[in-house]
Amino acid sequence: MGSKKVLYMHTGSGNHGCEAIIRTTSKLLNGPNNVILWSNARSEDIQYGSAQGFEKVVVPEELERFSPAYFEALVKRKLLHREKANMEVFLRELFKDNVAISVGGDNYCYEWSAKQAVLFDKEIRKYCAASVLWGCSIDPDAITPEVREDLAGFNLITARETITYQLLKEINSHTVKVADPAFLLERVDLPLPKGFQEGNTVGINVSPLIMKYGTEGSLILENYRILIHYILEKTDMSVCLIPHVVWPYNNDMEPINVLHHEFEDSSRVSRIMDGNCCELKGYIARCRFFVGARTHATIAAYSSCVPTLVVGYSVKSRGIAQDLFGTEEGYVLPVQGIKGEDDLKFYFQRMLEQEYEEKNHLADVIPAYKELAASAANYIL
Repeated sequence: MGSKKVLYMHTGSGNHGCEAIIRTTSKLLNGPNNVILWSNARSEDIQYGSAQGFEKVVVPEELERFSPAYFEALVKRKLLHREKANMEVFLRELFKDNVAISVGGDNYCYEWSAKQAVLFDKEIRKYCAASVLWGCSIDPDAITPEVREDLAGFNLITARETITYQLLKEINSHTVKVADPAFLLERVDLPLPKGFQEGNTVGINVSPLIMKYGTEGSLILENYRILIHYILEKTDMSVCLIPHVVWPYNNDMEPINVLHHEFEDSSRVSRIMDGNCCELKGYIARCRFFVGARTHATIAAYSSCVPTLVVGYSVKSRGIAQDLFGTEEGYVLPVQGIKGEDDLKFYFQRMLEQEYEEKNHLADVIPAYKELAASAANYIL
């Protein structure tokens, strides 16, 4: 097939989960040749090195200066007063006869991005050879009549966990069950920070997002505090605080800095300031345990066979745990369910008791799970 693959709905690599998805997807599609990325934050993709995986990275409404398309948009805007002419021409030029691949995984889980997806998809389908919804998770509550109609219009949907697959196969018969492409992400091992004991450190990821979902943000932070105290007092393990999203308006470093400041006198508590998704996976993979709020931070741990506790708030966390372990019970602590100050410590203690069982189970299931992630590309190629 001569057409190019165009990835869209990518918000930028400052969310290292989004970065992990585009990196692994480009590789699966035999990029960088013939794979184009439409990004809302090209500077981030360049900064973290993910832009190298693509033939080119374009930003919204970008038209080649003085090209026929550029002048067409100019005429439509100035003479015909069509305000959206730039976007119309941009979408046609980018998607005409190409395969449109909507990435991002949970675009339909948030009202604003679902509305945006519905609008873009309608326009893109006028031009593209085929439209694909890639590695998605969708909450049943998100399916409005508009979203349902949009989902029914895809030529292919790859669902990254069973809960979403069961939901979407009723809406679109071209839905297949795969695994998140980020399970295939390669790791890069940088020098470890002072105090990080390789193979005997608990990696902890906390996000400002889960603060919003819990009954009370301060209660969730208190759960992390009590967990860190417990690790320092009752075990010989170290703690490393690891971010996975560093956007100014949604920055893991905010709660991480609060926690780090409180424990900075301990020689066993370290933090990672930032890095690209491969480097962050390198730190996570060298932990003994991982406790994470961000889905793709936990995917980095799972895929490295590190026993993992997910402080989850979404269908994706639950669905992935169910697929890996047959149940979410004991593997996902829903933030909405945190009622006491030591709930997280209690779940962690259970994970400690089952360390070798979980490690061995992951070693058994992850190779096939990675094959499932890779199988998604066959449907497109």
